[in-house]
Amino acid sequence: MKYRDFGKTGLKVSEVGFGGWAIGGNEHGNSYGPTDDKVSVEAIHKAIDLGCNFFDTADVYGWGHSEELLGKAIKGKRDHLIIATKVGSDFYQGTGFQTFTPDYILYAFEKTLKRLRTDYIDVYQLHNPPLRILNKPETYEVLQELKKEGKIRAWGVSIFDPVEGLTALKIGQPDSIQVSYNLFNVKPAEELFPKAESVGCAIIVREVLANGFLTGKFEPGTKFETGDIRHNWPKDYLLARIFATEKLKFMARKNRTMTQSALKFALQNEHVSVVLSGAKTPEQIEENLAASDSPPLSSEELQEIAVLREKGFKK
Repeated sequence: MKYRDFGKTGLKVSEVGFGGWAIGGNEHGNSYGPTDDKVSVEAIHKAIDLGCNFFDTADVYGWGHSEELLGKAIKGKRDHLIIATKVGSDFYQGTGFQTFTPDYILYAFEKTLKRLRTDYIDVYQLHNPPLRILNKPETYEVLQELKKEGKIRAWGVSIFDPVEGLTALKIGQPDSIQVSYNLFNVKPAEELFPKAESVGCAIIVREVLANGFLTGKFEPGTKFETGDIRHNWPKDYLLARIFATEKLKFMARKNRTMTQSALKFALQNEHVSVVLSGAKTPEQIEENLAASDSPPLSSEELQEIAVLREKGFKK
């Protein structure tokens, strides 16, 4: 496992991190299918054994369950790990509506500490706040105060659109930005990534496997279970993702799987601090973490990918 600087925070993070969305389970219909808590804990332990020190979750994943599992799994190992989590969805009221008031953030923060069995958080992130929230300087004050008090070591924002990240950089000066970036979506690399690096802001990449499609394991007839977020996605969208992935399977080779190739693509961007890899089993996380030491994509492969993307992954 290779390690990278996490912006200007002084933290050193494994370049491949553990994404904790899936292990939250699908009881509330907002995750990736069924899970087994025992196996999830084994996956976390496997990640630690293989050198992963960065674990990202959110309080809303499984309505607290992902944080609870992570807290249980890292008992006795906490001091050697970097824990990142997120706040902003008020599932305590049974709605999940977005809430970013200072009072709510402080309330949710204390709940998170208890679930994770810790007295501090390494990276505390606003979870996909809308642009109107990001445009308000007061949005960030509670996070800055938590950092000043030593309750968090760094704070950041998790966003959808690069414009949101650029706004946060201008108004709030976060320590990190988390954003979706993968073979299908490279827009963040155009302006957001270099701007963030220029001011010492770490970049956390999520959805590097494009909701699992870039593993290459799905076929046109694949059925997603009720409770899996992909179950209700439009069929045309699912098929487009599957067919696009088929065109990228040339990346897989004897010493680099399709999954590892997708991870490696993101890792080869010099602006990236850590790439999150979601996993539900020890076998999945072992394959994902091995991407750190897998062969890089060649210039010819990167060029072929660029041509395919320009054509919309169509013939």
